[in-house]
Amino acid sequence: MAGTVNSNDLLLHVAVKAVPGSPSSAEMSGADAKEEEEKSEIYSNNMTEAMGAVLTYRHELGMNYNFIRPDLIVGSCLQTPEDVDKLRKIGVKTVFCLQQDSDLEYFGVDISVIRDYAEACDDIQHLRAQIRDFDAFDLRIRLPAVVSKLYKAINQNGGVTYIHCTAGLGRAPAVAMAYMFWVLGYKLSEAHDLLLYESKRSCFPKMDAIKSATADILTGLRKKLVTLKWKDNNYSTVEISGLDIGWGQRIPLELDEEQGFWILKRELLEGRYEYKYIVDGEWTVSKYELLTTANKDGHINNYVQVLDDDTDSVNAALRKTLTSDDPDLTREQRQKIRMILETFPEDEV
Repeated sequence: MAGTVNSNDLLLHVAVKAVPGSPSSAEMSGADAKEEEEKSEIYSNNMTEAMGAVLTYRHELGMNYNFIRPDLIVGSCLQTPEDVDKLRKIGVKTVFCLQQDSDLEYFGVDISVIRDYAEACDDIQHLRAQIRDFDAFDLRIRLPAVVSKLYKAINQNGGVTYIHCTAGLGRAPAVAMAYMFWVLGYKLSEAHDLLLYESKRSCFPKMDAIKSATADILTGLRKKLVTLKWKDNNYSTVEISGLDIGWGQRIPLELDEEQGFWILKRELLEGRYEYKYIVDGEWTVSKYELLTTANKDGHINNYVQVLDDDTDSVNAALRKTLTSDDPDLTREQRQKIRMILETFPEDEV
């Protein structure tokens, strides 16, 4: 994964604290505590490489969270049924989990026990809307359906809502920001500042994913065929990571011996995509394709910008505005988004 950090992202250092009373490594056996700490270290390293920020999560310290608004909390995952009671005591009526099964299995969290306990309490609802970890494109595509489910749950349950992923540093803050931007009337920059500076949760939501999802809702989803090439020099394999599959996946290119190139043809939605080639196992970039500026470690990525063919169209102009540095929504645009969220099919989540 070396060199896959987004060069435009600000580096942050995040230290999280446990909620008082949460299980900690001190309460575990020596072997169990060491295993938990090792898992946390591996997860933190993977998160740092994939998210483009120095992020630290210590699962062994227990659940941690911050109030973003009096009725909205962003935090890390629940680990035991006792965590449900801690949230009930602070008025939480909806627990909104964004984790996938693989996230839960990694840290050995039994979500069925947590959900059964929440259901038995009868005054708190536990919901899931899964988003792939460390994957900005999956976040972008899933956001409308996820925020729709969140919006409906908040309208039904009232009270305080607890949004969480694994560490509460990527997916959960992004979903909270999208909800604040689309439904509550905040500018995106205002939601960002409230999350990071006023609530003091030093997280790293993917702003570009939220902007693109907003543009997708209001302008529609249009794809274009993109062709990427790598000149052959008797290589055994050429792959690409990034693009729309995330940094944890790879796509093989096919060798066209007649042209003398390894080629990938892929339909991509409008937007900006960073990627890297893996040539015979070595991560590298093409000097013949667009390059990002170097980050603090000197790493760069290739990138491709997928645009509407008609750059003068209304939709192209709107997408450009919504993906700018500090986008806002008109009252009519926000009303349209809310209407879409209210009518979004339940089976899409």
